[in-house]
Amino acid sequence: MKLSEKLQILEALLFAAPEPLTQTRVNLIFQNDAPNLEDVIKKLNEHYEKNKRSYIIQNIAGGYQITTLPKYNKWIKRMFDKSGKLTLSTAAIETLAIVAYKQPINRFNVESIRGVDCSGVIRNLLSKNLIKIKGRDDSPGRPLLYSTTNDFLQNFGLNRISDLPKIKEVAELTDQDMLKKMKLDSLQLNQPDNPDLSIENDSAPNLLPS
Repeated sequence: MKLSEKLQILEALLFAAPEPLTQTRVNLIFQNDAPNLEDVIKKLNEHYEKNKRSYIIQNIAGGYQITTLPKYNKWIKRMFDKSGKLTLSTAAIETLAIVAYKQPINRFNVESIRGVDCSGVIRNLLSKNLIKIKGRDDSPGRPLLYSTTNDFLQNFGLNRISDLPKIKEVAELTDQDMLKKMKLDSLQLNQPDNPDLSIENDSAPNLLPS
């Protein structure tokens, strides 16, 4: 099979895939003579840039996905304003941020940071598949531990948790009062032993990162 044909096939797979495309999935699809996905992605992105396309292929949640360029975000947001886009309340955003930066974390520790009851917000985030139950804490009562999911990575255009912005970077872009309210200045990102590992795979819808 010619390289040009492989490029076309992989481009079609990227457009059709409901989740980030991985090398393992490509190997299963091609069975024999599977192309190196990373090399093909590089060639496709060079082609997109040369021809001034409005999209690019990004490394997201351990695989590759076609996403639109940031300059077109406002137009895409207009399209999704009335068609069921993901919306989160301030409480949900605060809670999700705490879980993302401190995972795995139990509800009581989340509430000690926010200063309010978070049981309802956590249920809401679980229903949206943005967080998941990771296990149980060793503290008294063995409360449930929560961590983010691959849906979280996809919705926020991240490949791994270590790609989250540092707190100082967030402070430069967001409301200082909200940061103080969330006590985020005291949070430190819990890095995994191997920062190159993304969260284990969860099935997720194909959503363009905002």
